[in-house]
Amino acid sequence: MSTFVQIRDAGVAADAGDGFDSPAKQKAASRSAYSYRPLLNLRRAKQFLGASKFKLFLGLFALSVVILVTSRLSSWMGWNPHHPSSVSSTSRAGYTVLINTWRQKSLLKQTVAHYASCRSADAMHVVWTESEQPSERLKTDLNKIVVLKSQKAHKSNFRFYINEDYESNSRFRPIKDLKADAIFSVDDDVIVPCSTLDFAFSVWQSAPLTMVGFVPRMHWLDKEQNNVAYYRYGGWWSVWWMGTYSMVLSKAAFFHRKYLDLYSHEMSPSIQGYVSRERTCEDIAMSLLVANATGAPPIWVKGKIYEIGASGISSLRAHSHRRNRCLNELISLYKPLPLVSTNVKAVSARNEWLW
Repeated sequence: MSTFVQIRDAGVAADAGDGFDSPAKQKAASRSAYSYRPLLNLRRAKQFLGASKFKLFLGLFALSVVILVTSRLSSWMGWNPHHPSSVSSTSRAGYTVLINTWRQKSLLKQTVAHYASCRSADAMHVVWTESEQPSERLKTDLNKIVVLKSQKAHKSNFRFYINEDYESNSRFRPIKDLKADAIFSVDDDVIVPCSTLDFAFSVWQSAPLTMVGFVPRMHWLDKEQNNVAYYRYGGWWSVWWMGTYSMVLSKAAFFHRKYLDLYSHEMSPSIQGYVSRERTCEDIAMSLLVANATGAPPIWVKGKIYEIGASGISSLRAHSHRRNRCLNELISLYKPLPLVSTNVKAVSARNEWLW
């Protein structure tokens, strides 16, 4: 055993003395050491993490690489699968934007300009509910805006829909010669980005008989006396706290055009009378109508919307009391209660980091 050690040491000594410090040998030695560094690092990592943890680490690393490559592949190849704008293709119909306006001419121009730029907007109708008729100058200006802002060869069909009785039910009067089944009902002070609107439209296409919107509201049973239930109307903070909703407001929502006919011709005259007197309940009435027809909840779409201009009637102190009273009055005309609560929310996975 000692002889072997002496022979090995002698060999090393011989190598050391036989030109080991020459440039060629130094370069070869450095290459050899460098080539083994990755393997040495892997061995050290394996010893540090342990066999099972090391395999998990490698698996996660490989998965990260795959996700990165696939996410970049679409941009490298010019391919964008399932883009929201695909709903505007000729094989699929667009939607009609139904704008409710009241004494906000400057906001109306801004709103019309925005929705005219949305490619899937097939038509635009402004529901005019003021006693004073719109001027010819305003009509001309809005038509020019639609032509200027439209981004497709076929310009959006633009019309004023003037109601002589200028009351809340006028918002949901039937409209003749509509080509699209989808109605996007929106207030004149609400802006929804076109990409967000296209996503909501695709959600509605998957469930065209329900309401699909951006402004969720809820109801809950507060108390019951003498077999009479009293319900509370919950705004956004109630939805956020409870995690449920049962309505989406027509200030920014899709629904099928057939509900315009049902609202005007099939809904109880007593409901229409109450809405006409109160002037703030037509959105609740429409939610009840659709829920009663489908027996299903609406769908809330997650997405940013922007309210322009000054605060509306919802900022008034008496608004909450009026909404509670309106909800209970309208519910009393339905037996049983048609509203269905849900906690489902439609979210575009393209805009989320985690599923």
